[in-house]
Amino acid sequence: MATLFSADSTLMRALTRLADVMILNFIFIATALPLFTLGASLTALNFTAMRIASGACNSVSSDYFRSFRRNFRQATLVGLVLVGLTAVLAAWYVVVTNLTFGPLAELLLLAAWYVLAFNLAVMALFAFPYLASFEGQTREVFRNARLLSWKHPFTALAALALIALSITVTVFFPQATGYGLFWFCIGFAGIAVANGHLFSRVFSKYIAASPVEQA
Repeated sequence: MATLFSADSTLMRALTRLADVMILNFIFIATALPLFTLGASLTALNFTAMRIASGACNSVSSDYFRSFRRNFRQATLVGLVLVGLTAVLAAWYVVVTNLTFGPLAELLLLAAWYVLAFNLAVMALFAFPYLASFEGQTREVFRNARLLSWKHPFTALAALALIALSITVTVFFPQATGYGLFWFCIGFAGIAVANGHLFSRVFSKYIAASPVEQA
């Protein structure tokens, strides 16, 4: 019994990891609530999640706010650009589905929309983890996030599928997520940590040291 509850036991390590993820989730929700801080919050969330995934995180709050302060301006700009691109795609969809272009033209326009929407989604998935791990100008963040999403399609699809599945279950089976309790307690950080394993493996191929160890 003493061994079971020792600091190095599998149970205690699992409980410690769970506590870290819950703390990270609460901090993320608190800092993201103003909405204009969402870009910085997502960057800090991914930074800390990748450190947790790699076992390099000693303090969730310290790692989180270190990344939040360092990347605030650039992450906010990245977030605003992504919101703007999303708004453009949303307007495109409304126009295509509400105006008469003819069957063939509408099919082609919607096909192009789905391609662009998918590319925007996977680029956005890589943008914030990339910003949390590398330094560079904003245009480099978008370019490299896009290139990485193309070069590592299975990682992009796996990360996107996990998020899509979580949202689908929440919308169609809300009782399975405790009617939002899952997201409040662990959801955002849990998904980020799961995806953090994927992103850490990808980024480690491009730098000598693990990206989540960089300040």
